[in-house]
Amino acid sequence: MATEERLTVAPIVGPDDPRVFTDSGIEIKPLYTEEDLPEQLQLGEPGDFPYTRGVHREMYRKQQWTMRQYAGYASAKESNERYRYLLSRGGTGLSMAFDLPTQLGLDSDNPRCLGEVGRTGVAIDTIDDMRTAFDQIPLDQVSTSMTINAPASVLLCLYELVGEEQGVPSEKLRGTTQNDVLKEYIARGNYIYPPEPTMRLTTDLFAYCAENIPKWNTVSISGYHFREKGCSAVQEVAFTLSSGIAYVTAAIEAGLDVDTFAPRLAFFFNGHNNVFQEVAKFRAARRMWATIMKERFGAQNPKSMMLRFHTQTGGVTLTAQQPQNNIVRVALQGFAAVCGGTQSLHTNGFDEALALPTEEAAKIALRTQQIIAAESGATDTVDPFAGSYFIESLTDEIESRAYELIDKVDQLGGSKNAIEFITGEIDESAWGYQERYRIEQDIVVGVNSYVEEELKVPDLLRVDPESEREQVERLKAFKANRDQALVDTRLEELREAARGTDNLLPFIKQALKDRASMGEVCGAMQDVFGKYAPTF
Repeated sequence: MATEERLTVAPIVGPDDPRVFTDSGIEIKPLYTEEDLPEQLQLGEPGDFPYTRGVHREMYRKQQWTMRQYAGYASAKESNERYRYLLSRGGTGLSMAFDLPTQLGLDSDNPRCLGEVGRTGVAIDTIDDMRTAFDQIPLDQVSTSMTINAPASVLLCLYELVGEEQGVPSEKLRGTTQNDVLKEYIARGNYIYPPEPTMRLTTDLFAYCAENIPKWNTVSISGYHFREKGCSAVQEVAFTLSSGIAYVTAAIEAGLDVDTFAPRLAFFFNGHNNVFQEVAKFRAARRMWATIMKERFGAQNPKSMMLRFHTQTGGVTLTAQQPQNNIVRVALQGFAAVCGGTQSLHTNGFDEALALPTEEAAKIALRTQQIIAAESGATDTVDPFAGSYFIESLTDEIESRAYELIDKVDQLGGSKNAIEFITGEIDESAWGYQERYRIEQDIVVGVNSYVEEELKVPDLLRVDPESEREQVERLKAFKANRDQALVDTRLEELREAARGTDNLLPFIKQALKDRASMGEVCGAMQDVFGKYAPTF
């Protein structure tokens, strides 16, 4: 099917064509008037179904969004220092970035991990590492988001154990595990097990938290990574909500009541430069999810219908050329997220196209949020763009086109069975982005327009290679200082539970408490579940 017919990707028409399109192929008119408003505006009131205008009646007049800066690198000690730095500068939540080995459920001493330990985030192998990462940070006073997926249940249990050591009851822990592995199969590739056992772990975490950690957001259903891979705004909405449908379906099939787990579902979206499309995107997604939960799944609890979401500004929009320009891009993206009603926000460092953010870049990113909150006026009134001819037209258009894509995913049996289709759609969109930049149909300042010959590289954060050796040595000492027979017993008990139907999190937690490592726990489950290998 041709790009124009699909209505989810901007057509490639060249720089001389007078028409203007969003990345979703929505043609933008030179002027919007009252005639462009939908016949029936589905606005409602903020805090009421269908939540177009926000999930809370007073929104930021009552409470600001959580300023949650994504951070973590090298060792747990260095990451702890960055976390405490951000909190001391006015951050109101933490967001843990894990290194690639941790995301893949591998210990730092695994030969596959050479050169990757601590590079893209913090290395967490053991209870000792998690304890160090949160040293002097009271877990009953902060909300912590963990960007972890395949091993999400393992990292949550480590966090809960550290909370217990601090004397913090589990019912007081607040935060989120991303726990969205469907998007790993589609967009990132950081998976361990095949989809079926992975969905079991996901729903086991839902059930465990409902009983033990009731304030925890059990999944952050992520469109962010779809957008980073190259999808359009419409595709981001459609494929994210399709993932949400898959998780709700799996939980219900596992015997969970929808109104028991659905209030703790959260979402994670990308923020891009087109402020108006982004505001409309967030409003459309909120309205769509409310309708899906009410009409498709019969949810009764209003909180089950509320799409609460975190936003991260677009990493893929950052440029290595003229990196200071990224400060402006991030400000626009953060402003759009706030005007769209986000509950939590991370703003990227301007140098992240080149390396992990320096302390200075991280502070500027946090100050960007604080300026939006205190100086822009965006927080003064709820849903400030409501009623705009342009925004309301865009909101309805995004909703209509996203539903078309959701219908296609449904016809293929849902997200779990539509991985190849979704991947193909995103790949075509990503190719379109590149072509439009290449022929200068779309302008990126400093890259294909207003180019400067002299490249100025700012001071960058460089992870000391010695930190990897030190992490491996700590892990070696940890494994030498434990009751190995007890660890072996706990891992076998976990394997036996994996062969059955019991909730796996109590077995995971006990193994970790008795000093099994993160990689050993994930490896024990892989012994039973096997390893996922893509077929396309």
